[in-house]
Amino acid sequence: PEISQGHLQAMFEFQTAMSELTGLPVSNAALYEGPSSVASAGYLAIGATGRRRFVVSRGVHPHSRETLATYSEGYRAEIAEVDLRTGVTDADALADAVDEDVAAVFLQTPNFLGAIEDVAALAERAREAGALVVVAVDPITLGVLRPPGECGADIALGEGQPLGGRLDYGGPSFGFFCATEEHLRRMPGRIAGETVDVDGRRGFVLALQTREQHIRREKATHNICTSQALNALGGIVYLSWLGKQGLVELGELMVRRTAYARERLTAVDGVAPLHEGPVVRELAVRLDAPVDQVLDRCAAEGIAAGYPLGREYPEYEDGLLVAITERRSKADIDRLADALARAVAQTADSGQQTAEVVRS
Repeated sequence: PEISQGHLQAMFEFQTAMSELTGLPVSNAALYEGPSSVASAGYLAIGATGRRRFVVSRGVHPHSRETLATYSEGYRAEIAEVDLRTGVTDADALADAVDEDVAAVFLQTPNFLGAIEDVAALAERAREAGALVVVAVDPITLGVLRPPGECGADIALGEGQPLGGRLDYGGPSFGFFCATEEHLRRMPGRIAGETVDVDGRRGFVLALQTREQHIRREKATHNICTSQALNALGGIVYLSWLGKQGLVELGELMVRRTAYARERLTAVDGVAPLHEGPVVRELAVRLDAPVDQVLDRCAAEGIAAGYPLGREYPEYEDGLLVAITERRSKADIDRLADALARAVAQTADSGQQTAEVVRS
């Protein structure tokens, strides 16, 4: 199906880079995006274990949890969610939820609240029960965080947009999927391999094809009809441009700026940290004023201050998720903190005046 050597080499180089990033030996040639990669890991886990129960941390991105739940209807799989405690997965609750019927445990680090999970500790209980450990990761943080493959993960996957991708109304993007060697033949999508032709020249082939249009449907492990290879090519170009040292420097830059943002924002009256755990490029805070109103006031100043956590987490109705990228300078962070301070104060004053009018 694929004979273009340029196309195949781009896929091969992408696979190599993702394997190096995640610390796992096998990578496919990309999927649609992060959430469908999570769902594909569920199907792989069912085939590998013969079990049909998943344990999922609430720290996993809500879109990924929704996609896994949708696919699980077809897989006839049951899902149990584990709550968060102090910003990270409740280790005791996870241990209680994992038994010999669980096919896979799904984690994310940094999680949706921006907190770094102790994947190695959480993975230990899953492995004792014979369940696979699936870890969603932000690839841009892997220059400074320990790779999931070194923490006991069987599968590492995620959203590729941070690797130089644009945010054009939600896309386009790509998903990545890496695993241990034993799961090679259950991997979704395509895998490009390196070979030598009859004249001894280096060449590339499509080594594994697990999609319905390539092999008999009953043997297929995947039904998505594109690998998003063009977007994955953009990701490998970005990683090549950064280089190994550049990726580390970028990660360290984001850690410093996120730490500064956390310090500046939580110094504002009416703003407090939602958790105290270490963060890399996203942080969650609590507001003493209605979050939507605060965001509207910031938007009036031309600032998208963050994402209201209450949309996905009712227990964090007062929560705001703030993202810091490499493009945000110290001056940008100061501007955000000042705007947030004004918005919180104005919203609180407005609420107090409304209350007084009602009492009158």
